[in-house]
Amino acid sequence: MIGRHHPRASIEVWAQDEARLGLIPIVRRMWSPRGERPIALNRRRYEWVYVYCFVHPSTGRTEWLLLPTVNTELFQQAIDYFAQAISINESRQVILVVDRAGWHMSKHLQFPKGLHIFALPSHSPELQPSERLWPLLREAVANQHFFTMDEFENKLVERSQELRGNPQLIHRHTMFDWWAHATVAERLS
Repeated sequence: MIGRHHPRASIEVWAQDEARLGLIPIVRRMWSPRGERPIALNRRRYEWVYVYCFVHPSTGRTEWLLLPTVNTELFQQAIDYFAQAISINESRQVILVVDRAGWHMSKHLQFPKGLHIFALPSHSPELQPSERLWPLLREAVANQHFFTMDEFENKLVERSQELRGNPQLIHRHTMFDWWAHATVAERLS
């Protein structure tokens, strides 16, 4: 349908998801010299930030946002930012694959022209390519102690920039063998 309505447009398939990260420490195993106990400082605190990620598995391109929570209003801000960041328009159509979270399916959302939502079946995170990015992001904050939320957010921004600068790594983690290529994207529409 998108291809019929916009015959000269390029069609891209992106995926989007959110993850909650906070000051509750992520503890991982670590190496230490024989006979020495490794030390990972932590203090449990209940402060969170939500990482919104848009990923284009075919190229490994990503767009990242840190927002205070998840809801329809903030998801609207995220898709508006995304549409502007990658220049979605009549000649560049994007199918955005999302899960069925309430804020993704809200009737109050106003999608920019050229952005089309495709919802995955319920309870199927294994189908969502962006789910494979969260271990890469959490790796940067594992076994670390952050005194403030600002310090924590700065580390997340630093890591998201590193990941954004490494599209080959993103591609390897998110490009499933069955993921939509241009011809499949046209059949989906």
